[in-house]
Amino acid sequence: MKEFVRPRLRSAVSAAIVAMLSCAALSRAQSPSPISSASPVFREVTDEVGRSVRIPQPVRRIVSLAPSLTETIYALGLQDRLVGDTIYCDYPPDAQKKTKVGGAINPSLEQIVALHPDLVLVTKGLNRLETADALEGLGISSYSTVHPHTVEEIIASSKKLSDVLGVPEAGASVASDMQRRLADLQQRVGALAAKRVLFVVWTQPLISVGKDTFIADALRRAGAVSIVDSDQGWPQVSLEEVARLQPEFLVFAASHSESASPAVEVLATLPGWSIVDAVSNRRFAVISDAVNRPAPRIVSAIEDLAKQLHPEAFVEKPENSKEKIEKENPPLNQRPAPHYSFSTDIVHDHSTVPGGRACAH
Repeated sequence: MKEFVRPRLRSAVSAAIVAMLSCAALSRAQSPSPISSASPVFREVTDEVGRSVRIPQPVRRIVSLAPSLTETIYALGLQDRLVGDTIYCDYPPDAQKKTKVGGAINPSLEQIVALHPDLVLVTKGLNRLETADALEGLGISSYSTVHPHTVEEIIASSKKLSDVLGVPEAGASVASDMQRRLADLQQRVGALAAKRVLFVVWTQPLISVGKDTFIADALRRAGAVSIVDSDQGWPQVSLEEVARLQPEFLVFAASHSESASPAVEVLATLPGWSIVDAVSNRRFAVISDAVNRPAPRIVSAIEDLAKQLHPEAFVEKPENSKEKIEKENPPLNQRPAPHYSFSTDIVHDHSTVPGGRACAH
């Protein structure tokens, strides 16, 4: 009988301890910020999935559960407020120093609670709805973005997030810079014939991107068009289809820490790939993995790809001899009026040297 009771007693004690820890975590999550003893102020917003979210004001402590959201926080200059992120949040390098709360699919709720966040940022499609529901049950606010389909939607989402975080000016500045750079690209490559490309997400099996993804839109803005015309987000493509369509370039996204994707050379050694002209002729474009993340840095990846596909559009036209002479010797009616500034020393020289000429020293 004692042997039966003791295990049950230990089990009851263990359950009591777990319950106490849960209550303590909930109490910490619901307790007011130690920064101020006044009652917290909340702002109610609607996130991108349509949920009504009450957000403490101001937002001083943020946990990000997606690499793209972490990058956006840095782009907005709010990195000092980021107290935790996921093990996949690796850019910029400083993000790797933040406290890790696990992965995007199964983050540690205990670690998140311990960080006392004012707001947890999640994104639909990468994070689970159960995570947001669990955080709400712990009294922690979470704001969700949705997966964008265009680069313009990335810009709009960044602006909206900046307003939620209380820095609308920073969001406007980031958006303006992105739009200016994209407009410059349009000026350079918009009139050129688009290069037909295959964007390689995975090689075995071969997976590319669908036409309604933000990556496909990024390709278009770089002066390219995907040979894959699919409504699926990440369609599997056959080698026979690629050989039939014969893309001019294959595009790979490499990690920012790598100078080139190892998949490039591996692909050339795979059976059957030699029938693809872009492979046999080594017509590859390797760009940053920023193209995979719906964050402001995607514009840099688009610029990089455009330069690789259309190098002629980025060569500054040299001045010919006639243009150079005309620039250095404009017509008299276009020359500025002469303006002299005399020092007392020069005036003195003119008054003392015979003939009124200053001596060369």
